[in-house]
Amino acid sequence: MSFALIPGLPTLGPTELIIALVVILLLFGAKRIPELARGLGSGVREFKAGTKEGQLEDKDKKDKEKKDEEGPVAEDKTDEAKVEDDATVRAEKAEQKRS
Repeated sequence: MSFALIPGLPTLGPTELIIALVVILLLFGAKRIPELARGLGSGVREFKAGTKEGQLEDKDKKDKEKKDEEGPVAEDKTDEAKVEDDATVRAEKAEQKRS
């Protein structure tokens, strides 16, 4: 017993695949098949790139929402730490100049 990927449609065996390929060859011709394959490949690549870009946008939104939930307190702490570091560096430079 064979299982179909799509319910209601029969599975394709090797004979059916060969017949389908011959029909495609007759309809489009040997010269157009590589062009069609290239077009199909580029379409698949664009689709994958679009889905990856969408996933990155979703991740960025989640990160931004997470930062917004933390509030400005976390940002203030980092700013205060930067100011303290700058003041410490200035004080050390002033001491070195005196010496």
